[in-house]
Amino acid sequence: MVAIPNSQYMTPQEYLDWEEQQPLKYEYINGEVFAMTGGTIPHNDVALNLASALKNHLRGKGCKVQMADAKLGVSENGPFHYPDVMVSCDERDRNARKVIYHPCLIVEVLSPSTEGIDRGKKFQNYREISTLKEYVLINAEQMMVECFRINDKGLWELYTYNQGDEIDLISVDFKFPIDLLYEDVILEELEQS
Repeated sequence: MVAIPNSQYMTPQEYLDWEEQQPLKYEYINGEVFAMTGGTIPHNDVALNLASALKNHLRGKGCKVQMADAKLGVSENGPFHYPDVMVSCDERDRNARKVIYHPCLIVEVLSPSTEGIDRGKKFQNYREISTLKEYVLINAEQMMVECFRINDKGLWELYTYNQGDEIDLISVDFKFPIDLLYEDVILEELEQS
């Protein structure tokens, strides 16, 4: 994300109207807009692998699987983000055309330039979504996945997965080997060997 210099405060509706006219995607946080920057090929490959697997797993179950071009609204007043992958099985999102408001799963593929924001401010914002059950961070440079899952007491617990592990996404009842995420992905650690 890149802040827009000299940008003026926008209301949520001004942002939504303005962004529709822009050639780039922009996230909206506290009245400010931030341009979305492009990711790497491994970043895209990981997101596509997961989205494809989720789409196949959830086919016919009334859930929507969305990728990076789908906007997520924490509320109707924002903030608004573009997660790498998200799933909503909520009837209220079934006919959504511009914004998803009720996801059960949000996934961000980490990049060095956005990792701090994904772990910090975005996760803080996402935790305000009452339907959210899991927030997943996937490392695009090494085989590692972190899954934050809300427990029965309303506390977020961390589950970490590494090479050889089976990932369990309980929000969508989906178990799969971590290798599925990294299929055909060239990891940076291998390039440097």
